[in-house]
Amino acid sequence: MLKLNPKFDLHRDVVCDILRKEASVCRVKEYSGAVDTCILNIERDGGILYSWKGATGTTRIGKYDSNTKQNKLLYTFDKQVCVSSCSLNKEETLLAVSLAQNTRGEEHLKPISKCLTLLIEIHPINNTKVLKAVDCRVKVQFLHSETDRRSVLESHLLLLTEDGYADLYHVLLTRQEGYRVVMANPERLSKTAERIVEDFCWVQWDGHTQRVYHLTHNVTHTQDKFLMRCVQFYPNHKCETVLELPLELPANLFHTVKFVNLGFDHYHMERPEQELVRLEVFTDRIERSMCVCYSQPLKDKQELIYTVVLVHKDCRKTFRVSLGSDQSPQKAAYLHPLFIPIGYHILVYLQDYFLHCVNTRQQEMLCHSLFLSGLDVDLGLQCQSANITVLHAEEESSGSLLDLASGRIHTAELSPAFLLQILRSNTPRCPSSKADPQRLAALHWLLVYMGNDPNLELKIIEWLCDNVYAFESFDQIQEFILASLYRISYEKSLSLDKVLPYSSVLDKKEILACLLEVPGVLCTTELHIEPVFKGKARSLQGFWAELQWNTERTKYLDAVPNPRYRTSHIQVDWDKLKSERRQSSHKNHMEENTKKVLSMVDTWCLDKKLVPLFQEEDHQQRALIGLTVDKLREHLNRHLPRLGKKKIDSLVVNYVAKLLELIRHMLESVWLKYKLGPRVLCFTQQGSPVEWSVFHFMLRILEATRGLCLPLPPGYHTLLAVFAVRCLPHHTFLQYIDHGFLQLTETFVSRLMTDLDNSDANERLKFSILKRLPEPMEQRIYHMWDHPISSASISRDYIRTLLEKHNKNKGFAFTGRNKPGFTPEFLPLTYLAKILSDTEEQALNPFEEQENVDARFVEETALKQTLILLGFEEK
Repeated sequence: MLKLNPKFDLHRDVVCDILRKEASVCRVKEYSGAVDTCILNIERDGGILYSWKGATGTTRIGKYDSNTKQNKLLYTFDKQVCVSSCSLNKEETLLAVSLAQNTRGEEHLKPISKCLTLLIEIHPINNTKVLKAVDCRVKVQFLHSETDRRSVLESHLLLLTEDGYADLYHVLLTRQEGYRVVMANPERLSKTAERIVEDFCWVQWDGHTQRVYHLTHNVTHTQDKFLMRCVQFYPNHKCETVLELPLELPANLFHTVKFVNLGFDHYHMERPEQELVRLEVFTDRIERSMCVCYSQPLKDKQELIYTVVLVHKDCRKTFRVSLGSDQSPQKAAYLHPLFIPIGYHILVYLQDYFLHCVNTRQQEMLCHSLFLSGLDVDLGLQCQSANITVLHAEEESSGSLLDLASGRIHTAELSPAFLLQILRSNTPRCPSSKADPQRLAALHWLLVYMGNDPNLELKIIEWLCDNVYAFESFDQIQEFILASLYRISYEKSLSLDKVLPYSSVLDKKEILACLLEVPGVLCTTELHIEPVFKGKARSLQGFWAELQWNTERTKYLDAVPNPRYRTSHIQVDWDKLKSERRQSSHKNHMEENTKKVLSMVDTWCLDKKLVPLFQEEDHQQRALIGLTVDKLREHLNRHLPRLGKKKIDSLVVNYVAKLLELIRHMLESVWLKYKLGPRVLCFTQQGSPVEWSVFHFMLRILEATRGLCLPLPPGYHTLLAVFAVRCLPHHTFLQYIDHGFLQLTETFVSRLMTDLDNSDANERLKFSILKRLPEPMEQRIYHMWDHPISSASISRDYIRTLLEKHNKNKGFAFTGRNKPGFTPEFLPLTYLAKILSDTEEQALNPFEEQENVDARFVEETALKQTLILLGFEEK
């Protein structure tokens, strides 16, 4: 399931190097002694601090530089000690360590205490300052500012204690003899300590963002609640509380203070039964998101409860998952899942039970979060999940996992091959409603999160082509179009998250139950979690300003009706626009929108002429393109005025242009898949089975876009009709036209008239098509068909035009065209009867009671006289 990429191996990258150095110290060719090496901490720059027991009975601390792949010895204790916490300042001049009392040895550190915290000068090795000697655990962590100055002569050290408080030490340094860096006033160091946090029961350090999250338990007469706060450290090393978030947790969860992401204490390993709750915070700078995850096993039931608080979405989602009746109560009571951040997903993994990929961007429905259960759910970690530590790295889109037992670090991503396997697990001909939610979630993960991979996108299009029938609960082609457009647009502006459609499921009037629920999983959603952003207005900048705006925008959009654009809502306007026959200012405005879109597509497609699209005028599709631009622009202006009209106009035009390009790309991929050539556009050849597959795929694209009321590239209907006339029997082809599946374009009909010969079958087809054309197009098509019938039609039109022109010059208007007495079969007679009728109407009749001239009688008399003159009848 997981694609694990090795990033660090303690034995390969560190131990082998140590063995060579120890052999050099002992002056032997190969050192055969044991090297007890363990990872202590990982700093912001990726440097890994570790310790080992040397050959001479000492304890040494080193650093592995992940950039240069080199090891460096930092400090050597003259005897073996137990290092429980360690941190190195950015300039590598100071080393802070906490030493745990080794009760197993014969000697004890003096003064006698459970923990001794030291600050050591290591550039070069010089003085050592005792910071604390207390009977509780102490964690040390240097702040790493983003400044590039190497001459900074100050460092700032955090001390976090098991007694529930944190101090910040400001260490001033001075340079001696040009290279020695020492503490300026070590005796005054304790006076520089600044109390940052008090009374916490849980604390997490985020080195990449320089933040401390801590949890306090407030008990009053009226309430018993937990409050999470975030303290942000700035480049000038000042800090302030920027966020307060209330959390609903049971009381008495923490017997001792819980440290998260503050190094690895190999001498105080908390047993699973002691950990009543697992709590972690994840942030993503790119997504401007913040998630608080915690789990609570229930002792009396065979289930697990875990909660994901989506601060950026202003909601809390709590999941209750059944673990099955075969789980022993003792084991179930202390089970905790792993929370693994991968992009905008949080993977919740309980070994041997389930994997839940919580979608923190599209969280509205369960079907967009992949859930797998059973004993076959295996991430491929090759160790027990209890030995795995999730490393917090905001700068990386993939999660990092540390196996403390082996000392290996891997970056983790969900395997694309595994997701594709989920798509292919069932065929639509034998639909399984249970598999549909998994397929839908896997499809969205592939399209939205991994969609920038062209090879992967090609595999998805091939899967769509091989599975053209819509699934029971969703249309996979509609999902492909909307999810791909969502990803492309979201990359342009993150503000579009809540206003653009990402799934056709949300547009359905009735959603199948299988998409609304997952067997064995109960989900409850609570809106308005009430985060409080603190700090001065000028201080809330960068990530916090964006997160605050994101949260406030979510609150607004949750309160207004239909904040997410729904493509089908323009159907009424589209029907009205199609019914308009005359050119209007509204239609001209739509045409201007269309020109903007097609100009962008033309720019992109200069070197892509494999599929003949965008090469003809398709007035209907041009009108729909313009209308789509207009309605989407109107929607964004209503809900995102902050972006500005110019930016919105650019986003909208780009969105529609990418839609047309996406459909062209789908056809191009199918063209390459089946190796189609120019022969597929020939009318005289029967379509092959491959061409039938392409026709069926194109028909499904048409069905999908019509269901969403989305435009197609100009030329699409012509191409579809060409495939149809080659692949379908003529009577079936005409039925497709009558039922609206095929649209007769002028380009298609003109080519059909000229390319097909006038055999009996083809003549019948041509006559049938001509009957289905609107009159203006019919007259133009007659000029392209070399046939007696077309010649007769052209002659009639020509005579009519001459007579109408002559009639106009004489001052007679054709006012009686629609009268029942007139028939157009014989134009001279029709013309004569019309002149008489119009003359009668224009003449003054002195006898009002007299009847009008019987035009029908005059026409029949004229016809009789004509037949006599021609010799067909006698007087």
